[in-house]
Amino acid sequence: MPLEPVRTIVIVGGGTAGWMTAAALSKLLGSTHHIRVVESDEIGIIGVGEASIPHINEFNRALGIDEDEFLRATQGTFKLGIEFVNWGELGQRYIHGFGRVGQATDALPFHHFWLRLAQSGLASPLEAYSINTAAPRQAKFMRSRPDMAGSPLHDLVHAFHFDASLYARYLRQFSEKLGAVRTEGKIMQVLQHETDGYIDAVVMENGEKIAGDFFIDCSGQRGLLIEQTLHTGYEDWSQWLPCDRAIAVPCASADPLIPMTRSTAHAAGWQWRIPLQHRTGNGHVYSSGFMEQDQATSILMQHLDGKAFAEPRHLRFQTGRRKQFWNRNCVAVGLASGFLEPLESTSIHLIQTAISRIVKFFPNTGFDDEDIAEYNRQTHVEYEQIRDFLILHYKITARTDSAFWNYCRTMSVPDTLKRKIDLFSSNGRIYPEQGELFTEMSWLQVMIGQGLVPRSYHPFADLPPEQDVVAYLRNVENVIAQCVKAMPVQAEFIAAHCAAGRI
Repeated sequence: MPLEPVRTIVIVGGGTAGWMTAAALSKLLGSTHHIRVVESDEIGIIGVGEASIPHINEFNRALGIDEDEFLRATQGTFKLGIEFVNWGELGQRYIHGFGRVGQATDALPFHHFWLRLAQSGLASPLEAYSINTAAPRQAKFMRSRPDMAGSPLHDLVHAFHFDASLYARYLRQFSEKLGAVRTEGKIMQVLQHETDGYIDAVVMENGEKIAGDFFIDCSGQRGLLIEQTLHTGYEDWSQWLPCDRAIAVPCASADPLIPMTRSTAHAAGWQWRIPLQHRTGNGHVYSSGFMEQDQATSILMQHLDGKAFAEPRHLRFQTGRRKQFWNRNCVAVGLASGFLEPLESTSIHLIQTAISRIVKFFPNTGFDDEDIAEYNRQTHVEYEQIRDFLILHYKITARTDSAFWNYCRTMSVPDTLKRKIDLFSSNGRIYPEQGELFTEMSWLQVMIGQGLVPRSYHPFADLPPEQDVVAYLRNVENVIAQCVKAMPVQAEFIAAHCAAGRI
């Protein structure tokens, strides 16, 4: 007999995770399934995930969302990359930009020729060879020009800064128009089947019982279903990522409106700066083992662009992941599945990939163990790969000015990361795993940006005469510079295309 299809989906928790999930499933499933989102206005959300990476464009396009409309609704701005300040050394700064670096040849990746000339002092800084890193230095932005193949203007790759609470509100309206139903209130009890422990229903404070076939836990770090009910277990990664606290505060905007996130390393952590149309989002991520809360708060408040718009919010977290992301008839999405600090703006991306994976492995009421195991395996790999890239920022540093940085610089790292560092250190070779989020270009920019210079480079880079390589790099740099010169500043672009009303 064929198994019964899943018909009723209960999403526990709203926020970005809950409403992204509801929006995607409502769009895909339509009226054939009943989607219910249970959330409480009394339970706050962390809501600091205001920066994204380019993959969010795919999500919004799949929903049919107009980009300008989305930006107006969320007070959004554009993002071409992330600037890192004081990470390799005090006073040092570099940009990890989206898109490609240089122009590849048939024989070798661009960076091997750059390494050859950099050794003799004949190359400019790496960021001069990518339009995604050259443009933010002048606060310039425009969308990619698909009609200009071969031009750096074709290579522009963008993401966004936006108000996460406004994005959740926007997606709630989108979902409800497609039939998703929101229930306001607190969950007081979770009911499970006696025989197999599967979740049967949640019971609300007013006594209402909300039953479902499939439950998606978007309840944040507490993991109401995945952990408090199903006791799935958690894998702690704080030995490699020791920050466990954050302080968040919005402040007045400052000119110029630059199209990049900024991450500034301090004595025991780092500060984010996210420019929106109506304000700037700020936060200080730090390790409570190396710094007291009052000191961390003082550092943040001293480094704001303008007047603070609220009292600082203090947040706690434990870096790591659930031992299973899908357990019985429950899948965890967002912070309920784990926490990786927002150093590379991956929080919203992990929600997006979880939704995509749920769609690929969408169950019937049989909930096959093989499907669940493969979902968990793929998600474990994804978390580990992102984890390693985040650890790289802490490990590759020359800072000796605090106990925190001494710990990070000398700590042991996972073998998967050590292999990448050793491979690049010898001859500049970079080989991300198949399907890995961060590409060769990303690894290159962070390793070079933080001072990891290889001993040598691919021997083929020595084959052309030096003057030919100099001319090759100079041409790439000059063409990018001319393209940046022709671009508008971001403030002008937003005013012309997607300016939001005042809040």
